[in-house]
Amino acid sequence: MLAPPQHQASARTDKPARPEAIYRAIRAEPTEMALGEPFAAHVIACMLTVALVESQETGEPIALSLGLDRDALLALTTQWAPAARRFLFIEDEPPEVSLDEEEEQLHQLLARFSADTTQLGGWMASIVARRAMSPRHLWQDLGLLDRSELTRLMVEWFPTLAVTNVDNMKWKKFFYRKLCELEGFSLCAAPSCRECGDFDNCFGDEDGASVLARLSRR
Repeated sequence: MLAPPQHQASARTDKPARPEAIYRAIRAEPTEMALGEPFAAHVIACMLTVALVESQETGEPIALSLGLDRDALLALTTQWAPAARRFLFIEDEPPEVSLDEEEEQLHQLLARFSADTTQLGGWMASIVARRAMSPRHLWQDLGLLDRSELTRLMVEWFPTLAVTNVDNMKWKKFFYRKLCELEGFSLCAAPSCRECGDFDNCFGDEDGASVLARLSRR
């Protein structure tokens, strides 16, 4: 049984918690912000859950999974998911997070098109950019239930960017296509997507189980 949050505000549990237990714990104690924006609260809980499970497995801070430094993690969990701090030590999180050139370019792209000028908008740009560096479909790496949730995330936080994905390209592929366009060149040799032999790699199905479901089974 999880200890009451007032006794575990900045401590993680000794025994690794299952993903579904972490997610349920986070959602069971919503803040006013979370109650007012349930989809945002769900997305944040998914992202935190994936990062916390990765941290349990690797021993590394969740900052490395989310691209957020200690102060940002403290503010995010305080505003949206205080119960998440049962599973980590905020004090152990790094005061700064570094980005390589590729992630920095993607972060700048997302920040440029962000429609949310609050802290949450900045956090979303950082988290999406960091999770896009992982190998699976982006919706899976974010811990979301399916691709439609990622599309909704993009429409709500980055609408002017999302609306240009008119052909429903895979989001990671789409990001890099936009980066190329902004730089004034294209890595694609084919004159159009429909004539490209790599079409399925950019537009194929993004099915499969969510990361949280796979982690739970494992």
